[in-house]
Amino acid sequence: MSFRINRRSVIKGAGAGLVTSLATPLVFSKGAWAQEFCNNPGSGNPVFGFIVPQTGSYAEEGLEQLKAYELAIKHINGEGDGGALNTLKPLSLKGNGILGKKVEFVTGDTQTNTDAARDGARRMIERDKAVMVTGSVTSGEAIAVQSLCQEKGVIYMSGLTHSNDTTGKDKRRYGFRHFFNAYQSGVAIAPFLAEEYGRERRAYHLTADYTWGWTQEESIKAATEALGWETVATVRTPLGLGDYSQYLTPVMNSGADVLILNHYGHDMVNSLPQAVQFGLRDRQANGKNFEIVVPMFSELMAVGAGEAVKGIFGTSNWHWALDDEGTKAFTKAYGEAYGSPPSQSAHTGYVQAILYADACERAGTFYPPEVIKALEDFEFDGMGNGPTLYRGSDHQCFKDVLVVRGNENPTSKFDVLNVVGKAARADVTYDPSIFGGELGPYDPKTC
Repeated sequence: MSFRINRRSVIKGAGAGLVTSLATPLVFSKGAWAQEFCNNPGSGNPVFGFIVPQTGSYAEEGLEQLKAYELAIKHINGEGDGGALNTLKPLSLKGNGILGKKVEFVTGDTQTNTDAARDGARRMIERDKAVMVTGSVTSGEAIAVQSLCQEKGVIYMSGLTHSNDTTGKDKRRYGFRHFFNAYQSGVAIAPFLAEEYGRERRAYHLTADYTWGWTQEESIKAATEALGWETVATVRTPLGLGDYSQYLTPVMNSGADVLILNHYGHDMVNSLPQAVQFGLRDRQANGKNFEIVVPMFSELMAVGAGEAVKGIFGTSNWHWALDDEGTKAFTKAYGEAYGSPPSQSAHTGYVQAILYADACERAGTFYPPEVIKALEDFEFDGMGNGPTLYRGSDHQCFKDVLVVRGNENPTSKFDVLNVVGKAARADVTYDPSIFGGELGPYDPKTC
C-alpha cells in the first residue's frame, strides 16, 4: 500500500511521510461539543483519506476518482475556480477550508482487493489520523471499508459502489453513498429494453462473482422478468478474468436471444468485445436479432470497449455533457486541470468530498454524530444530478438515474455515450426495509 501526502498547506518542518494531528482534548464549535472523538483535528488541519484502486481490474476508474478528489481539496481550500462550489445550493463552505482549517490528504491503493482496501483504510485512520475516509470502485471494497469506519468512528463517504447491500443489509451509520444502486438501474433501464427489444425475450446472464454482481443480477433479472422476459441461465465469472471464451461458448446453444453482462471495469472491457467477436450480435435466435445489454457502465468502459459499445444500453450515475450549471462548472474545472472530460467515477468522488466538507461547515464541528445528522435527510441541488436527497433511514442517495446508449456516430474519443433518457427520482425511490440492515449507533469512538 502506497500513501502520498499533500504538503502544500502544511508548515515546513512537519515529519515527512506522516500527517500528524495536533489533537486537543476539547472541540470548540458553535455547537459547543466537548466530546473527544477519533482523529479530532484539534488545533491542527483535518486529513482526508482517499482509498481507491490504483492497480487491478478497476484501476482506471480509481485513478479518475483520485484526480477528482485532489481537485475537490483545491476547491475546498480556496484554490482554482471553485468548480461546483459555485453552484451547490445550499452552500456553507467559504472557500477557506473547513471551519477555517486547510484540508490535507493521504492516498492509498486498494489494488482492487477487499482486504487491501480495509488494511489501507485502517492505516489511514490509525497512522495518518484521517478524520474522513472516501473511495472505492468495487462494492466489496466499499462494504469492507464502511464496516471498519463504523468500528473506528470515522465517517466514510463511499466512491463507486452499486451493490444494493451497501445501503441495504450492510449499511452503517458512519457510511454514506452518492452513487445509485443495482435496484435503481433495473427500474430505470427496463422500460427502454421493453420498447427497444420487446417483452418476449430469453436472457442469459454472465455475472461478476462478488456482492455487486450478485445484486445487479438479482435486480436486472427481476426488472426484465417483470417485462415478461424469461431467464435462461445465470452464470458467475471470476473478477479480473481476461478470456471469457469458456463462458461465451455455452450462450450460443442456450436458446437465449439476449446476453446480459453484469460486468464492470476491465471485466466489461474484455467481455463485451469478446462477445461481439464471437458473433453474438450478428446472430438470430428465436426469430429475433440477438442483443447484448450492460446494465451499468461508464464512459471509461465505453472508451475501452471500442466499437463493441455502439448501440449498447446501460445506466449511469452522471454524464459530463449534461446541460446543468453544476455539471458545466465541474466539467470545466476538471477539463482545465487534466485535459479531458471527467467520468462518473471522478464526479462521484468530487461530490462526496465536497458534501462531507460542507456538512462539517453546516454542523460547525468535525464531531461525527453532528456531521452525520447534517448529512441525513439533506436535500441539495447544483452538483450535476438535479434535486438530490441523502435519505436518513439508510444513507442512500436519491436522484434521477440516467439511461445511456453507446454512441453509433461519435464525434470524438470522449463522445462515446448518449443519454437517451432517465428515470425520475420518485420512480427509483423505494422502501428502505426491502433490503434490511441496521445503521447502528451515532456514538463516537476514540480510535
